[in-house]
Amino acid sequence: MRTRGQPVAVAAIRAMLGSGIPHAVLLTGPSGVGKTTLAGDIAAALLCTAPEVGSRPCRECRGCRMVEHGNHPDLHRLAPTGAGSVIPIGGRDVRGVRDLVANLAYLPIEGGQRVAIVEAAHRMTEDAQSAFLKTLEEPPAFTTIVLCADEEEQLLPTIRSRCVRVRLGPIGVRDLELVLAEQGVADPPTSARLARLAEGRPGLAISYARAPGAVLLRGEIARTLLDLLGAGLTARLVGVRELAARAAELNRALDAGAAEASATKPVRAGPKGRSQTSAPGSAAGPAAVVADASGTTSPDSESAPDEKGVRIPAAERRRGALAFLEVWRSVIRDLGLVVVGDQAAVRDLDLVDDLQASSSRLDAVSVGAALRRIDTAAERLEGNVSPELVLDVLAIAWTPPAGR
Repeated sequence: MRTRGQPVAVAAIRAMLGSGIPHAVLLTGPSGVGKTTLAGDIAAALLCTAPEVGSRPCRECRGCRMVEHGNHPDLHRLAPTGAGSVIPIGGRDVRGVRDLVANLAYLPIEGGQRVAIVEAAHRMTEDAQSAFLKTLEEPPAFTTIVLCADEEEQLLPTIRSRCVRVRLGPIGVRDLELVLAEQGVADPPTSARLARLAEGRPGLAISYARAPGAVLLRGEIARTLLDLLGAGLTARLVGVRELAARAAELNRALDAGAAEASATKPVRAGPKGRSQTSAPGSAAGPAAVVADASGTTSPDSESAPDEKGVRIPAAERRRGALAFLEVWRSVIRDLGLVVVGDQAAVRDLDLVDDLQASSSRLDAVSVGAALRRIDTAAERLEGNVSPELVLDVLAIAWTPPAGR
């Protein structure tokens, strides 16, 4: 299997393949840890034509080669699309759950199985999940459905209860370096650095490797955050909002890296001339509707202007704010390690000097409080609170405690 660093999850899947895989499998875990890769391994094993079941996927037969090139007629993929990055119920002009359900109603073409992979299934709207429920309850014969979800709590309980769940977690640094080496996207020193920065997420590490500018941009955001720690209130409020805009640029750079990684995979035309796959997190045109995972527009769904007066959709602002919080959390974690004297565990070694210069302004207690504020802010953003308001609160609190 292509999946690396997930021995428990791989063993569970192999056991299922040997004894008869369930009709629906839910792969859960943080973004970028390899859920889609493992889903591809499952599809390859089910569609492989090797005579020995234990050797599947063989990666050499006709079925495995078609899965590898993305043109197997019995493999169907569905991923988020649009400005809101959701999976809709579907209709005449938008591919969604209804199209997938219609495709699964046909008998297999090449082999004895049909496989459906739903990427980022937690981004299905509530209507889409309800429409998909009937298929999960009574799946067509010879059909296996694999759902990949970062946040399984965003799936309806009735969806989760009809799936066998397999949990994936961040992988080790050495395994991540091996993934980058197999992809051939970075030399050993760069692989070692990206493996630490990606925090155990191969997908993120590959995106960074294919978008070197994103690494530089992340470093700029981190250094500016440390500089703001000693700044006045006005400077912090202005600076944090500017960094959130930079984080949106970081997202776009990483999206470009991810798109480059998947650019070699052919896309087979689906019904009505639409493609069988949708690029994860792909951006939609200006006419796209902004929606959250429940299928309803967000309270702050109206676009807001940036410093240049350009209107930015709420979904993009929220996604940029979440990316910013991810960098901020990593900076605080590394700062805390320097505060307690464990510099060897710092993820971004290029920031060690900056971290040491800022470490005298905080203590372990204030670092812990800062991490809790970041986690609370992320939860509020997921709950559709205004990104600007959340960031302002964090900016006000981003200051050394009194007396230090």
